[in-house]
Amino acid sequence: MTRIAYAFSCGVVFAIGLIVSGMTNPAKVVGFLDITGRWDPSLAFVMGGALAMFGFAYWRSRRPAARPLLDETFYVPEAQGIDGRLLIGSALFGLGWGLAGFCPGPAVVSAGFGDVRVWVFLAAMAASSAVVGRLNRR
Repeated sequence: MTRIAYAFSCGVVFAIGLIVSGMTNPAKVVGFLDITGRWDPSLAFVMGGALAMFGFAYWRSRRPAARPLLDETFYVPEAQGIDGRLLIGSALFGLGWGLAGFCPGPAVVSAGFGDVRVWVFLAAMAASSAVVGRLNRR
């Protein structure tokens, strides 16, 4: 199996997980974030499952491998610190997620359902990414 096939398979499994968990339904996400109103705690189970998987992966990574299982080298970000750009970007991401009920992964999966609002969200996300990319080049 090629690297592209592995990547595609992982994407399909991720998309199925997003659909089954309800992460592609913005009303469910906003309901989970609305802790002072009609709070929907069901996504806490999704987070619990994610934490369990992360915990296993973290435990397993205590003895780092010489190279990844399905590639030649590890791809680790160069920046390791917390700076203003990271904090502002994180705040904007969280704000957008709370307002729209989407983050990029579930939005891409939801685009396949034909909802025009999702396409508007993806267009706005792409436009803002292009603006930030140009600002970073300056």
